[in-house]
Amino acid sequence: MNWLTNFIRPRIRSLVQPKEAPDNLWQKCPSCEGMLFHRDLAENMNVCTHCGHHLRITVKERLALLFDGGTYETFEIPNVAQDPLKFKDKKKYADRLKDSQTKTKLKDAMTIAKGTVDGIPLVVSAFNFSFMGGSMGMAVGEAIVKGAEEAIKAGAAFMVIPASGGARMQEGMLSLIQMPRSIIAVEMVKEARLPYIVLLTDPTTGGVSASFAMVGDIHIAEPGATIGFAGKRVIEETIREQLPPGFQTAEYLLEHGMVDMVVPRKEFRQTLARILGMLMNKGAYEASKNGKGRKSLNGRTNGAGVLPATYGGTKAMAQVKQAEKALKKLAAVKEKPAQKKAAGSA
Repeated sequence: MNWLTNFIRPRIRSLVQPKEAPDNLWQKCPSCEGMLFHRDLAENMNVCTHCGHHLRITVKERLALLFDGGTYETFEIPNVAQDPLKFKDKKKYADRLKDSQTKTKLKDAMTIAKGTVDGIPLVVSAFNFSFMGGSMGMAVGEAIVKGAEEAIKAGAAFMVIPASGGARMQEGMLSLIQMPRSIIAVEMVKEARLPYIVLLTDPTTGGVSASFAMVGDIHIAEPGATIGFAGKRVIEETIREQLPPGFQTAEYLLEHGMVDMVVPRKEFRQTLARILGMLMNKGAYEASKNGKGRKSLNGRTNGAGVLPATYGGTKAMAQVKQAEKALKKLAAVKEKPAQKKAAGSA
């Protein structure tokens, strides 16, 4: 009877018993609560097919949609001190970093990429919200400076895509210093007379919105994105007044002149290509690739039609170096008490 028990019965059970469906086939829209099939959602660029709500999208997916042919080059984020303040709350900051790095397979909360949009060169520094809420620490500050430097070297436009809750509290003052450092990076690009564009996504808040995210030449926002500094509840409790409907949304900021345009995700690449074509003088750029050496947007050329790597950002670069020296001094001051304590215990 073993053949009946061991072979026939399991076979019958496998035919009769219903198969379990994977958990990730369907997703609920946070706006209209409609159910979205994963393939339909992916085909629609993570935009709800029922109400048009823009769900969050990974940096990899966004960059693939943005660049020509979905191809681009990435740059390594510069190395920074890990957990310089030895911060600990319910969990050690060093452990939080390791967990986020393991979960996301990323070094920190930013990706630097270079490619072309409709043939025009573009360098992008994009936040990864999945990495500690896209919080801005020293590594993110270095990544913004690195992105700006690469844009100047390539004579390319520079774009930042914030998706962040603000400064990273575990790095204290070292995190807040990244706000002026990021402004200096932007000034480097502007001194080189290259376009600086910001795509505001959900959410853009805190120290990020209070620094580089709101000083772009052109501000583009995704529909429904939350953009602001402090949270709505905190503001209401402080001023003891009820805020208007839609406060801190992309549409509200567009109405009040803080944002230049609100562009649906499907139309963004086409819109960006049109803007870059105007700002970068596409005709001159294409002529330069053919060896004619026509002047670029700022009237300077190196024979290839683009800016030399050494042009622009001289003053800003000096400010960056001064800021780096100040950071090293702060780190040294922090290390001295720790060394004395270690020596005393020895």
